[in-house]
Amino acid sequence: MSNPKIWLSSPHMGGSELNYIQDAFDSNWIAPFGANITEFEHDLEKYLSHGVFVTALSSATAAIHLGLILLNVKPGDAVICQSLTFSASANPILYQGAAPIFIDSESQTWNLCPIALENAIVDTINKGLVPKAIITVHLYGTPYKIDEVRAVANKYNIPILEDSAEALGSSYKGQKCGTFGDISVFSFNGNKIITTSGGGAIITSSQQLKKKTQFLASQAKDEAPHYQHSELGFNYQMSNICAGIGRGQMKVLDKHIALRRAMHDFYVSLFENIPGITVFSTTDPDYFSNYWLTSILVDPAKTKNGIDKETIRLTLLDSNIECRPLWKPMHLQPLYKNYPFYGGKTAETLFENGLSLPSGSNLSDADRERIQICILNLLS
Repeated sequence: MSNPKIWLSSPHMGGSELNYIQDAFDSNWIAPFGANITEFEHDLEKYLSHGVFVTALSSATAAIHLGLILLNVKPGDAVICQSLTFSASANPILYQGAAPIFIDSESQTWNLCPIALENAIVDTINKGLVPKAIITVHLYGTPYKIDEVRAVANKYNIPILEDSAEALGSSYKGQKCGTFGDISVFSFNGNKIITTSGGGAIITSSQQLKKKTQFLASQAKDEAPHYQHSELGFNYQMSNICAGIGRGQMKVLDKHIALRRAMHDFYVSLFENIPGITVFSTTDPDYFSNYWLTSILVDPAKTKNGIDKETIRLTLLDSNIECRPLWKPMHLQPLYKNYPFYGGKTAETLFENGLSLPSGSNLSDADRERIQICILNLLS
């Protein structure tokens, strides 16, 4: 019998989720309305503790889309976006008929390079177009260079849409990620720190923006006894049942973060004496990462027998252990290859040499032993 699958990042239930789901059934709120939604939003607002307003939605992609609308992005506008990210960060730009401009990463956080960002802004302005927004990303849970990026954004008066899909629980200088953007978003997809099975949230700075978000997310229904619509709306609301899962997950969020960080420590120890393998870590005490995924860089010039990241991936796959290359940069994707890109080869090099390893908060000692044996047999 083959060993059970070790997943990259699978859902991890805390035990109380069914109670909130049962409440939804008992009250017959099997709809995108109900107490679970309200309380889940309140739980997130309390956790972020920065005077923000949270609206639960059907996905983080929906949240980014609505964020762009709230920032008045229209067809023909330019929107700057980190290149090394999942496509959901960039796709809503096209939903709005706008044009993305992609930015390289820097090596410290793997996120948006402030120097390349300013070069892109200056060049775009010189071409007669002021970018409407900057989409920043906390890749794999590590905060981007928040002060430097904000300084550039403020210099040119461009709002930031903060993609914190992977960074719930991460922080910079003690302030939680998800509170640094003019608008921010979270993801609760099944592979995230906590999940609502599928879902997301948008974080705004005022009750007025929250009401506008709720209006747009519920098909933009005007106040009338009949169905009347003066604006384009969307079906982006979260289900009361999904929000119930979220309420239960919030109770174990800090525990899940601690377990993810323990997995990161496991890999740091595992690769400590193995040449050619570097575990991506934050060394600056101002940066606190949830280490949603722990990733490594593989240098075939230094590893035993020139082993590269693909050899490691396939070896683990043969043992029924899932791992994945880093996100393929957007400017290298067929969909986006003709859009502007500013920077060098950092994102491209990270993609060529990087690998994300199983990082779930529900991995067992037996799982870790299997991973360790497989890797040491290959690399020792």
